[in-house]
Amino acid sequence: MASIKVKFRPSSVADKEGRIYYQVIHKRVVRQLWTPHTVYNREWNMRESMPALHMGDAEREEYVRSVISKIRYDMYRLSAIVRKREYSGIDYSSDEIIEDFERISRQGSFVYYMQAQITRMKNHFKIRTAETYTAAMRSFLRYLDGEDIMLDYMSSDLMQGYEAYLRSCGNVPNTISFYMRILRAVYNRAVEHGVVDDRFPFRHVYTGIDKTIKRALPLRYIKKINALDLSSYPNLEFARDMFMLSFFMRGMSFIDMAFLRKSDLKYGYISYRRRKTGKLLTIAWTEEMQQLLRKYPGNDTEYLLPIITKKGVNEYAFYRNMAGRINYNLKIIAGMVGVRIPITLYCARHSWASAAKAKGIPVSVISEGMGHDSESTTQIYLASLDNSVVDKANAIILKSI
Repeated sequence: MASIKVKFRPSSVADKEGRIYYQVIHKRVVRQLWTPHTVYNREWNMRESMPALHMGDAEREEYVRSVISKIRYDMYRLSAIVRKREYSGIDYSSDEIIEDFERISRQGSFVYYMQAQITRMKNHFKIRTAETYTAAMRSFLRYLDGEDIMLDYMSSDLMQGYEAYLRSCGNVPNTISFYMRILRAVYNRAVEHGVVDDRFPFRHVYTGIDKTIKRALPLRYIKKINALDLSSYPNLEFARDMFMLSFFMRGMSFIDMAFLRKSDLKYGYISYRRRKTGKLLTIAWTEEMQQLLRKYPGNDTEYLLPIITKKGVNEYAFYRNMAGRINYNLKIIAGMVGVRIPITLYCARHSWASAAKAKGIPVSVISEGMGHDSESTTQIYLASLDNSVVDKANAIILKSI
């Protein structure tokens, strides 16, 4: 049976850290598995073959504790690999033990697994979700000073430390929860796939949702925005028209609007899949929508709306820049109608839902109309409704404008 030992190669340079490695011996064949773990010569306990804590420097003591913890996890994984090889009854070598360890380390690393989930999201055209996963990964890596870790290093203490870090950076509870819920989803998926055993690292951190400032505009302000004469200000007029078009189309998100294709409009209906969830939605194309579209000349691209209007460009960057300009102009429009809160494109989505609720439309119909598929965002998740019911709901709202 193979044996694993923890070894230390001291530095020949004074006041420079030496490196820790593992010695793998099987059938008298000795191999070395180098680690990224380093300690000073004075911090190595040769008798115990383990770093030693020296009281007095709290920061250094915490670092050495983390190295000891990582060594123990590495030894646990190496021992598990050896046991599995022995149990199989198939002959193996020291090199194969190291290969198994490196493969498991790659697959079980936070960055490797997180990147795999981001790629999966992009392959399923969930671009916005992929963006949020990327943001969460970058935030967590900033806390880790850019150092990748193994998923099984994620402990309750580590996540509480990350929560405290986010709070110290001025993040509000909902932002902290946003990052935590994404990391928890990735961790749970890794548990489900057998990549890591569940150590419940998120049980003591905040993952709830606080009430936020209302983003919906009352219908009286929607009417004012729609009635503005902005013909002398083309940029403001375009921003207003895109806002209203989003509202008319049941609060369609701007990214879905930007990537609507001309072929998506057939027989008086728009059919598209939400980029966030992949859910297929169908919306009746109304005269209000057609009037706005007539104001803008057709473009040579495959897209229906005048948002991505050039070929051969980075379409996603083009959409993001357009969204930024529209949101800037919407803030000016907010002042023109006496709205004190900043207006963004996303307000149109909230406003449609609020208007529908005010008209007595059932929450289940609102949920279907907006294409929600999660209880946390829709409050209710029901089976698909007859789309004509949703279109009737939209018609009720449009008559109020």
